[in-house]
Amino acid sequence: QVQLVESGGGLVQAGGSLRLSCAASGRTFSRYAMAWFRQAPGKEREFVGGIMWSGGSPYYVDSVKGRFTISRDNAKNTVYLQMNSLKPEDTAVYYCAANTRVFGVTTSPATYDYWGQGTQVIVSS
Repeated sequence: QVQLVESGGGLVQAGGSLRLSCAASGRTFSRYAMAWFRQAPGKEREFVGGIMWSGGSPYYVDSVKGRFTISRDNAKNTVYLQMNSLKPEDTAVYYCAANTRVFGVTTSPATYDYWGQGTQVIVSS
């Protein structure tokens, strides 16, 4: 079984920063993609960014480019989402997800087969 455990959410003022972590266990992840999604109340789950465990540059949705950074620590099986210059519209539950079925970073939640429990991020204005 694969387990993904997120941590690092919280309440922050606009312009502040947070770093989310996603610790993966239970399977070899070297071939797979990891991604961060978010879901605000009343909205669909939205792709934020993703990265391959094996290498390559991360891919981001336009709304977070230049503000968010995804990185990975293969030795720790952990993926990070560094969020800077946070805005109130970034408020959401953030989820990490693993795609073990389709090669590459994809933006559709349907292609990800393992999910973390989510961590709340609230950005106050």
